[in-house]
Amino acid sequence: GRAALALALALLIYAALAGGYAVWTGRRRLLESAQSALIAAFGATAVATAVLFLAMAFNDFSFRYAWEHTSRDLPTMYRISALWGGQEGSLLLWMLILTLVAAAAVVFNRKLVTNVLPWATPLFGVVGLFFAIVLVFVSTPFGAQAAPPDGLGLNPSLQNPYMAAHPPLLYLGYVGITVPFVFAMAALVSRQVDERWIVATRRWTLFAWSSLGFGILLGAKWAYEEVGWGGWYAWDPVENAALMPWLVATAYLHSVMIQEKKNMLRVWNVVLISLTFTLALFGTFLTRSGVLNSIHSFAESSIGGWFLGFIAVVAIGTTLLIISRLPLLRARSKLESMLSREAAFLYNNLFLVALALTVLWGVSWPLVSEAIRGVA
Repeated sequence: GRAALALALALLIYAALAGGYAVWTGRRRLLESAQSALIAAFGATAVATAVLFLAMAFNDFSFRYAWEHTSRDLPTMYRISALWGGQEGSLLLWMLILTLVAAAAVVFNRKLVTNVLPWATPLFGVVGLFFAIVLVFVSTPFGAQAAPPDGLGLNPSLQNPYMAAHPPLLYLGYVGITVPFVFAMAALVSRQVDERWIVATRRWTLFAWSSLGFGILLGAKWAYEEVGWGGWYAWDPVENAALMPWLVATAYLHSVMIQEKKNMLRVWNVVLISLTFTLALFGTFLTRSGVLNSIHSFAESSIGGWFLGFIAVVAIGTTLLIISRLPLLRARSKLESMLSREAAFLYNNLFLVALALTVLWGVSWPLVSEAIRGVA
């Protein structure tokens, strides 16, 4: 397991560095080699995931993670879902899905990536590299120990059919957003700001948006039955963390239609997809850092700072890139009327983004208050 993760880390380093150098120098064969490394990184991550899965399925408690989250009397379904029942396992599943969608996006759009958006390959490598570094050096799922006779078992609140499906659906949503985000940034770096990147990522965006939406609904059902809130939604910080990127992604799905048909809202669309990806990372930070009190949150861990740093890099980097490409992004078409169909889409967008930012302020205010006044 450790060796497979280390190999995935090396492959992602190669995909990022060799891919970037290939684009910079125009070496097509080196770029194809970097794409192959990206695909191989999925294979290595799949091996690591299989090792951990087998350890949990067959009660190998010499794996500390298996000991912490399974037991001999745990039903098979929950022994499987325990794979993502803890921090390290859920991050491994995240990386597995990330390398899968990155490899698939490159394979299914190989001509577009190679000829028009070559920066997509090293950018996928950079995003995957962050998660590989965290799993190899900070929060590994392959900690070993002398095998105890039995494990501690899975948290009783997670022994629910809805929670077996809820986290993977959220991960598919969060990670799926990476594809349109990376293609958008590759389009900006490559100065190819036409609609091709939108057409290539439409199905990916719809898949990610649908998965995140279904994941939120299943989570609401779990909360109603298991937690006993007496309602479907309680504005819990981690609930809000999943809702915010879904709201902005909804706005993005509406506005890209205007760009395709009228060649408008190009700046707005890259801002929306960048905000969606950043909010997905922010949701992970809230869940993993323990900075806010939530029934979803894990205990305070060492990876919160890593995620906060990565969020800052993404936010600053995308902002600077968008500002530098404003002359290319500005559309010549303008709204014909404030009562036109395009204007109605824009009002819809503004409402959804305003709602997401309002929720973000409500979630963040306890942190701001505690930092300034010492009282959350």
